Amino acid sequence: MVASVAAQLGLRTTLIESGKMGGDCLNYGCVPSKSLIAAGHSLAAPSALGLTDPLALAYPSAPFDHARKVIAAIAPHDSQERFEGLGARVIRHAAHFIGSRTVRVQGDDALHEDITARRIVIATGASPAIPPIKGLDQVPYLTNETFFELTAPPPHLLILGAGPIGAEMAQSQRALGARVTVLDIGPLLPREDPQAADVIRQAFARDGIDLIENTQIHKIDSSQESVTVHYGEGQCTTGSHLLVATGRKPNIENLNLETAGITYDKRAIAVNAKLQTSNKRIYAIGDVTGLAQFTHAAGYHAGLVIRHAFFRMPINVHAKPIPRVTYTNPEVAAVGDLSDGRTIQWPFAQNDRALCEGDDRGFIKIALGPRRRIKGALIVGARAGELLLPWSLAIDQRLPLSALAGVIAPYPTRSEISKRVAGSDYTAQLFGKTSRRLAQWLMRF
Repeated sequence: MVASVAAQLGLRTTLIESGKMGGDCLNYGCVPSKSLIAAGHSLAAPSALGLTDPLALAYPSAPFDHARKVIAAIAPHDSQERFEGLGARVIRHAAHFIGSRTVRVQGDDALHEDITARRIVIATGASPAIPPIKGLDQVPYLTNETFFELTAPPPHLLILGAGPIGAEMAQSQRALGARVTVLDIGPLLPREDPQAADVIRQAFARDGIDLIENTQIHKIDSSQESVTVHYGEGQCTTGSHLLVATGRKPNIENLNLETAGITYDKRAIAVNAKLQTSNKRIYAIGDVTGLAQFTHAAGYHAGLVIRHAFFRMPINVHAKPIPRVTYTNPEVAAVGDLSDGRTIQWPFAQNDRALCEGDDRGFIKIALGPRRRIKGALIVGARAGELLLPWSLAIDQRLPLSALAGVIAPYPTRSEISKRVAGSDYTAQLFGKTSRRLAQWLMRF
């Protein structure tokens, strides 16, 4: 995004990319994973209504073909040709710093090119973090960067990691017909509200996913056609494929950041509220900062850098709440802070559209500060991510709860739940003694 805007502003722009254009999200993350999730939902939804779709099960490669087609459809927007058409120079090689304002691009041979710039933006992203488990380096395993090379669901998929990636892939592959076992040294979705994790835990049980939480993983070994994970007190589980989804690490190796005077650690490049590194001419955005590893957060960062670097406008990366969604079934969507303050809640079991669709799992929970100021929101339910936007707006604009309570919501929709939970906080006040006496008195006239 930064390169695109810079080029269109007529600024001399060089985009350096050693991997696939479009990066992690297009090729290994959001796009292919959500395509497989959608394919899984297309099979799960009919069964929830008592129907079956045997024809879809007869073509196990179709979901993976669909994911590749979606990538191909989106790829032109992130292509080298598009950026060059906008006026940017694109170099498809790796680069590293050789000075405070200079990077060296290393070609396929001994030739290289040194590029000096007034402003530099590091947007190298993150990659899978591989845990130091005995034997893991000796067995074949998949990560999100290789999983989508499969052409059909694995017979039995073992997943290390019960965070968002592990949970999403577990349900999508189970819906596509795979047997799935998930293992983690901690709990399911450890960064989410425990009540939300409980809903997904119940969904795992319903789907037939084996979940092994809070266990010690001792070692991993393999035979010619299987992988075995040894855990707990002498226990083990064997599957056909192993997916490692145990977190992310910043892509900073070989950048030679010290030469540029950039402070970092194994978790991230350190940035200030303006997304500047310790070298103020160099910015860092997206996953490599460790602030929020979401594509929409990276886009937000890019917009801020454009404002500050190109137009000298004041910015603060912490000024807006960053929403997040885990695309399980049901989804878990959250924004703001739910750890402090008073909370109110409303279940989808009291939402008519949810009842019509045969899926009333989940709830909405809102955290309130003084004077009913909205501090945070959590929605667990079908398409929860689509329902989160008004709460993000409310927190961003510091709106009171009455703004949501007074809105007119179409019926029957799942979005009504936002109005219902907001209105519920005024119920006691509305039907309290003062209101009752006032209404009775006014009715005399």
